[in-house]
Amino acid sequence: MRDAVIVEAVRTPIGKRNGTLADVHPADLSAHVLNQLAERSGVDPAVVEDVLWGCVSQIGEQTYDIARTAVLTAGWPESVTGVTIDRQCGSSQQAVHFAAAGLIAGHYDVAVAGGVESMSRVPMGSSTADQQPYPPSFQARYGAPNQGIGAEMIAEKCGLSRDQVNEFALGSHAKAAAAQDGGLFDGELVPVAVGEYNATRDEGVRRGSTLESLNSLKTPFKDDGLISAGNASQISDGAAALLMTTTVKAKELGLRSIARVHTVALAGADPVMMLTAPIPATDKALRRAGLRIDDIGAFEVNEAFAPVPLAWLAETGADERRLNPLGGAIALGHPLGASGARLMTTLIHHMRNNGIRYGLQTMCEAGGQANATIIELVA
Repeated sequence: MRDAVIVEAVRTPIGKRNGTLADVHPADLSAHVLNQLAERSGVDPAVVEDVLWGCVSQIGEQTYDIARTAVLTAGWPESVTGVTIDRQCGSSQQAVHFAAAGLIAGHYDVAVAGGVESMSRVPMGSSTADQQPYPPSFQARYGAPNQGIGAEMIAEKCGLSRDQVNEFALGSHAKAAAAQDGGLFDGELVPVAVGEYNATRDEGVRRGSTLESLNSLKTPFKDDGLISAGNASQISDGAAALLMTTTVKAKELGLRSIARVHTVALAGADPVMMLTAPIPATDKALRRAGLRIDDIGAFEVNEAFAPVPLAWLAETGADERRLNPLGGAIALGHPLGASGARLMTTLIHHMRNNGIRYGLQTMCEAGGQANATIIELVA
């Protein structure tokens, strides 16, 4: 029976908006992780049959199927195809799902899943070209949903306080800083040369913040709200990629599998509150896998806004100590199309480093959707 395994996973450091990586074209950023993936694994790019690439703002430098542009920019053979995927924040996690499905179905034997987003060069929302993406019939049903308002709605529904969401944000930065200081990201990061500078570290991690400083920030979505720049994901630049194949093909190519894609699931929920779908997606994935929440040794739940993982924790009963153990998007950043692959890369390296059998990743997505993926360590 065919399966889908991950044999290598890499990511760039995550750059702050208008930071170091703002000078790098997103196709060059993508090509860099593709070439580093091939170099680290030792695989000949000619054996790769497709590159499935997440990207949200597919306009300007990120249009015209950036997956294919990245392949050719990397100097890979013209025989290697590429397709660009948009499931909003979960785009590159969806790329992993599609790659796994294709491998299991026998559509190909070797694929790359990943993604990119340069939010400095292609600003969030620019793909609408100042037009309304929701037609009157949609608005009659849902209005014009806003993620920030959705996060405020979750906080109100769960009875969260401003101290709680800001304490979670401080914890994300503290965990990310400790991971940086301990070299825990070193195995997954591929430095990016920008002129004479070599980008080697995630730029968004803040040290020395206090609860008082976070509580003083403006709450733009609601006058007496909780959501601020301090407890929301950062606007960022970055790329990540995973080399995927089957167990049989990996042995044939002399590659060592790290993890197997065990189970995938999707869920849809209220598109106005928008950010709660990771809860039913997690439940669906666990039931499909025949596992319990306590069987999972590490969770990556994207920190779009602090109330998202906090609501997820409350509903699932998961062990908080296993959640985003190296920090999340509040500290590290959220380059939209790359984030799913970034979380997956961090998750499987953490699992391998700590001998964790099962890991689960889930992400909220615009429109009230979520992906969930259960990974099983095989290395």
